[in-house]
Amino acid sequence: TDPKMLIVLRNNLLWLVFVTAFAVGLGLVIAVMADRVGKWEPVVKSFIFLPMAISAVGASVIWKFVYAFRPAGAAQIGILNAVVVALGGDPQGWLLLRPWNNFFLILVMVWLLTGFCMVVISAAVKGVPGELLEAARIDGASEVRIFVSVIIPSIRGTLLTITTTVLIMVIKVFDIVFVMTSGQFGTQVIANAMFDELFRFRNFGSGSALAIILFIAIIPFIIYNLRSVREARR
Repeated sequence: TDPKMLIVLRNNLLWLVFVTAFAVGLGLVIAVMADRVGKWEPVVKSFIFLPMAISAVGASVIWKFVYAFRPAGAAQIGILNAVVVALGGDPQGWLLLRPWNNFFLILVMVWLLTGFCMVVISAAVKGVPGELLEAARIDGASEVRIFVSVIIPSIRGTLLTITTTVLIMVIKVFDIVFVMTSGQFGTQVIANAMFDELFRFRNFGSGSALAIILFIAIIPFIIYNLRSVREARR
């Protein structure tokens, strides 16, 4: 019933829903589209996968400059505010706007994970038998129908596995929030709250409780992934 804890749980739920949906969804769409660009496929995939080579802390520093804010009339060093001012608008403190600042942080993790999802899903898409796709085209199915009725069912196992993997990565998100806002302005999440309680406020009981909550929340996804690996080996 603690209002602050309710905000923390709400924020984690936002991260779980939106990061997973957009990272996996964009990864799936890009994997299918990139498979059809011919010789440019490696180039396209390299650019999209590139953010994955950056650490979460490095990505947070980069995006902190993107969202940087200066008062109206001052030179804007943040790319986003520079564009807004150039178009005649007023600069905004993007990381201060509640509750939208959570979505600006979520965007950073989507940017990081989309390439990872794309590479894994792309490998699964290439494993779809060409005979199935050709038969569907002969039957008159559109590309959208082939995507929905042939490709997605064929890679269902991979989609579920990559989704649970992303969920595990998201539920324990810490780096991005710590670097960009330190959990202030309504952006606190469980892992960062645990760090604050343990190492800043020295509330070992509260910190330990948050650590246990985080551990319990991750267990179902770990179990599912282990079962999926065992079934794949069989």
